[in-house]
Amino acid sequence: MGIITTIVPIFIVVAIGWLARRRGFIPMEFLPPANRLVYYLAIPAMIFCAISKGTIRQHFNTAGLLLTLAAVTSAYLMAWGVSHLDRMAGARAGTFIQSAAHGNQGHIGLPLAFYLLGQSGLVKASIIAGFVMILQNVLSVWFLQTQAAPRGSRSGTIDILLKLSGNPIILSAMTGILFAFFQIPVPIVLQRSLEMLGGMAPPMALLLIGASLSIRGMRRHFRPAMGAVLIKLVVLPAIGLLLYLKLGLTADEFLPGLILLASPSATVTFVMAREMQGDPEFAVATISASTLFSAATFSLWLMLVHWIALAAG
Repeated sequence: MGIITTIVPIFIVVAIGWLARRRGFIPMEFLPPANRLVYYLAIPAMIFCAISKGTIRQHFNTAGLLLTLAAVTSAYLMAWGVSHLDRMAGARAGTFIQSAAHGNQGHIGLPLAFYLLGQSGLVKASIIAGFVMILQNVLSVWFLQTQAAPRGSRSGTIDILLKLSGNPIILSAMTGILFAFFQIPVPIVLQRSLEMLGGMAPPMALLLIGASLSIRGMRRHFRPAMGAVLIKLVVLPAIGLLLYLKLGLTADEFLPGLILLASPSATVTFVMAREMQGDPEFAVATISASTLFSAATFSLWLMLVHWIALAAG
């Protein structure tokens, strides 16, 4: 019941975002600036507040982090293998690979961790997300580069890698870790301002996800999109769960990481596909399909973890 009462409201808000766009309450012109507001201000504020108030020694789990990174890497390699077996064109192949492994940590994973696990779970998930985002972005750039191989791409790749070093979500996570590790106090005025700003991140992010859904794109690219969705929502979290259990981690220890692994394809895959000569239309189709199907897969994974915890207890 706890899983249902957490998952259903999240995707009701996503559905409201979709209906609001259909009815004209959220015009398409509003989406880019609103997404930038959430991505560059609200989500970083939420992450910094969560981590900086935590205790790193209490919330940092080295084994869980390394296993999560290993699962993400394996998903990229698996998607690369599938793209070659299916003989996808270069632009499609690069976008397929990143769509199958690059998860939506900021808009879906972290809000779900917060609503399901509370503040402590958000801290754990945010620490893991900081490192996962670095890995995801670097591997996505690498595979887009090597698959499409456009002219002048080397300098373009360097530019994007430089931008990654200034990624607001990564920076906020790393800054929060430093504040927590060295126990640096945050002035109360600044703390409350960031809490107010970060408080709008989860609901606003979910509304924007819903408003960005494209049913038409899903239909046009159904078969390859579902292949990427299968890897992202089923295979990747399955690999992570097997690794967690193999090394004896408890549900409390690995659940924040599993939530991040089970998140749908990231919206930034569209931006990266467009900037690096990928297939942006296919990226939109995969983002839409994975977001919709993740409502069911999230519930299944969380129920499976619940059963595992009951059996272990």
